[in-house]
Amino acid sequence: MMKPLKLLFIRHAQSVGNQQGRMQGNGEFDLSEEGRHQAEKLGQRLLAEAWQPAFVYSSPLKRAVQTAEILLAQFSAHPLPAMVSDLVDGEINTPIDVLAPYPTDPPVPIQYADELREFQNGIFEGLTWAEAQQRYPELCTQLENSADWIPIPGAESLIEARGRAKQFIQRLLDSHTDGDSIWIISHSWILQHLIAELLGCERSWRIHVRNTALFEFWIDHSRWQRTDQNRFNTDLWQIRRFNDYHHLL
Repeated sequence: MMKPLKLLFIRHAQSVGNQQGRMQGNGEFDLSEEGRHQAEKLGQRLLAEAWQPAFVYSSPLKRAVQTAEILLAQFSAHPLPAMVSDLVDGEINTPIDVLAPYPTDPPVPIQYADELREFQNGIFEGLTWAEAQQRYPELCTQLENSADWIPIPGAESLIEARGRAKQFIQRLLDSHTDGDSIWIISHSWILQHLIAELLGCERSWRIHVRNTALFEFWIDHSRWQRTDQNRFNTDLWQIRRFNDYHHLL
């Protein structure tokens, strides 16, 4: 059987903005110390699973970029091979396999995609909800009292967000084929739309996406455009992981 196209969607690790409860939007926030630790733990998990990507896409926002860099760093160096121990003279207390790293394959370049940016939230960017209530009390009251979508000045619409999700998924399907393994590092809000678009849902669904959570999909790309009964053949389209963050537990 042909190897599937493997897609691993990853939410960035905790940022300073997450830590402070800010509506980050397209604002730039570094990872927190806890976030760096989260990304390292995820990188160790992916390395242990040998889940090495051939391609990496990331949001260009700092918190996603830093997450991608930390994850890839786990694959850019490995312990010294055991045979090197024959070249070492004298007694060494430190095990030879942890003395120093050596480079293996060239690092996978990160391709930055604007479609993977977080929600452009206009005048709310970078604010906590309490700060927004102080600055825009009437608008915040409207948002709290209605389940319908209420436009925020300067923010993108839901149709625009779903449109860029569709554009990115189509780019993946046009640019890659069976056997490719891909990481996509993005943000919680837009990930909901990306996943809904990949699954062919007419609606976007609320998902409480944890920091560094994984969503893994295996696709038979060669049959993706088929309109016969294979569309309902679950051997061809598999959800392998969904909001999996057990590396943090």
